[in-house]
Amino acid sequence: MSSVLPLPAPKRFPIAAMLVLATTGFMAITTELLTSGLLPQISVGLDVSEPVAGYLAAAYAAVIVVTVIPAARLLAKVPKKTLLVSLVLTFALSNVLVGLAPNFAAAMGGRLVGGLAHGLLWTTMAPFVSRVVPADKVGKALAIVFSGNSLGMAIGAPVGTALGTLLGWRAAFLFLAGFGLLLTGLALWLLPQVRRIPDAVRPSMRMAIAQPGVKAVAIAWPLLVLAHFALFTYIAPFIREAGLPDYAISLSLTVLGASGLIGIWIAGITVDSRPRRSLMITTAAIAIAMLLLPLGGGTIPGAMVLMTVWGAGLGAIGIYNQAAILRAGGEYRDAANGLTVLTIQLGITIGALYGSAALVLAGPLMVPVAAALPVVVALVITLAGKRHAYPPGRKESGRSAQKVEETVDQH
Repeated sequence: MSSVLPLPAPKRFPIAAMLVLATTGFMAITTELLTSGLLPQISVGLDVSEPVAGYLAAAYAAVIVVTVIPAARLLAKVPKKTLLVSLVLTFALSNVLVGLAPNFAAAMGGRLVGGLAHGLLWTTMAPFVSRVVPADKVGKALAIVFSGNSLGMAIGAPVGTALGTLLGWRAAFLFLAGFGLLLTGLALWLLPQVRRIPDAVRPSMRMAIAQPGVKAVAIAWPLLVLAHFALFTYIAPFIREAGLPDYAISLSLTVLGASGLIGIWIAGITVDSRPRRSLMITTAAIAIAMLLLPLGGGTIPGAMVLMTVWGAGLGAIGIYNQAAILRAGGEYRDAANGLTVLTIQLGITIGALYGSAALVLAGPLMVPVAAALPVVVALVITLAGKRHAYPPGRKESGRSAQKVEETVDQH
């Protein structure tokens, strides 16, 4: 039995704080993805090739892989609100450094600063949410916070891309830095303090990995993210090679993000009742959409329909897998969540490199096909993880669902 002493249940839903966190996620995702939308301009501005410019995305994720666990341990005793406010400010600093970078090496340094903040942000937000939101509203809170990710894709990345196209890519990063400074003030004002939990279970990565199902989720989820970034990082070369107009780049970012909101909404109403079946359908749909892009992506309607499926699936898998890792991690759920942050960022790093290799070796039109392969592997893992990693929900199988509910109640 766990010796955790629960905090007093919050009496009301802290909507303002959740919106601040969603906006922080919006800024983080916009910061992460802005290099993809502005890849051609950055390539010219820093006098490097497009595959090399793509390493700015890979480096952003790579620093998270290297630093997220030691940094989280080092800062474990820092009050959560103080840490979150500091991270928002760090994002602003990162974008200033990139916007003013005189060369590729300096831009890389700025991206590394942002990557450090990004990893810490996602290891901090989920535990923070669980401590300031009533227990029966955590799913709702996570849906709100995750909506910031999709809005970053739907609005942040395309608006940043359009701004960079009109005023220059440096202006886009500097504008985002100013937005970060404003958000820092809002976070300082609206985020509540969180009391530390006395006698809490000590976070243990070793014990988290030992929990049945954790390893499967920590592999399958990053494979889906790897596939996404393999294609998304080089979406501009694909669109040009497919013969689509340049405005399709910004349009595709908007479609991916907007459809991601639809996916989050669908996941929000199915994650408790039919998580396994919904995740399998979603994963299969992503694979099919990617495989069809070289064939059906030569027209604006065809490309946008397939990207809608891809984007909706991407929004949904985050909710399904976040719920799966928290359930599989049990009393070590915080450490398990930190593990997925690390493996997801490893997936982003490998995804950008994998996409670069596919771009060079097979050409832009074959990048979607290459991206579909890890999605298929993730589907196989999901199918095999019925007992612990991805068990049925309460409306999928009577006896299995009852066991799942009993397990959740025990935790």
